[in-house]
Amino acid sequence: MRAVVITRHGDPEVLQVQERPEPPAPGPGQVAIDVRAAGVNFADTMARVGLYPDAPKVPSIVGYEVSGTVRAVGDGVTVHAVGDRVVAGTRFGGYAERVVVAQADVLPLPQRLSFEQGAAVPVNYATAWAGLLRYGGLLAGERVLIHAAAGGVGIAATQIAKGHGAEVHGTASPAKHEAIRGFGVDVAHDYTRSGWERGLPPFDVIMDAVGGKSFRTSYDLLRPGGRLVAFGASAVMSGESRNLVAAARAALRMPRFNLIKQMSVSKAVIGLNMLALWDDQGTLEPWITPLQALIADGTVQPVVAEAVPFDRAPEAHRILAQRRNVGKVVLVP
Repeated sequence: MRAVVITRHGDPEVLQVQERPEPPAPGPGQVAIDVRAAGVNFADTMARVGLYPDAPKVPSIVGYEVSGTVRAVGDGVTVHAVGDRVVAGTRFGGYAERVVVAQADVLPLPQRLSFEQGAAVPVNYATAWAGLLRYGGLLAGERVLIHAAAGGVGIAATQIAKGHGAEVHGTASPAKHEAIRGFGVDVAHDYTRSGWERGLPPFDVIMDAVGGKSFRTSYDLLRPGGRLVAFGASAVMSGESRNLVAAARAALRMPRFNLIKQMSVSKAVIGLNMLALWDDQGTLEPWITPLQALIADGTVQPVVAEAVPFDRAPEAHRILAQRRNVGKVVLVP
């Protein structure tokens, strides 16, 4: 089968399409999927440049999520059948024509969603759901700030927060403000403008995947009882390649939280790593099962920025690294 392989750490050109061995036949409780689209996540770009310690050693195939059709099922699989349209969490290995995953990590893909949209569901919406509702404890009527509101998780978080009755603020460059308002953001903020955060109202929940000094800004914007959910560190990347200077600068700007001070101001800082939760449970099921209801009621409306063929995989990573996307970037075999 064809797969996109990280041949070594480096710029996007280290991504190459290669012939790789077919995955084994599905075992008990497993599902084999013919991949129609694979989601591209910021963690994939971090793995490519060697800044993601949980990634497999190179040469490797990354990719956390796919959509496609069921090719075969193992013993004991009763929920999914050959030919079913599905989405799945893959942990790694999603940049390939075929994958084998546990049935618990597979969800049905309704006809109203394309395969490209389906590949935007497992990671982005599970992250947004866990961050806002499970750990952020978002309540109807609360005010939420979503950084990088034009990205995959940002759009997912906007839709979930709006569906939950929250007032939604989002950060993005000015060119993306009209788009994020269309996705449900009530108030758009230009993060490129110095002092953009001055004069803002306090927030109940903040979703921050930027890191560096952004964490300090987010923490300061919380009201007493507010929750900061930190789930990324895009500030350590600069352009298309590994940037140790940017990483060091981001680390130096990272706030050091004092538990006693946090108690005195009654603010919570929550770290969210879906891979750690996945490993702890042995499955993505607790995080993707709640998405079924959101898909059914129309809350989940994935936005695809671009569907990029496997042969142009480097371009998919460039789009993400240069923050040119509004919505999800996916790879298609």
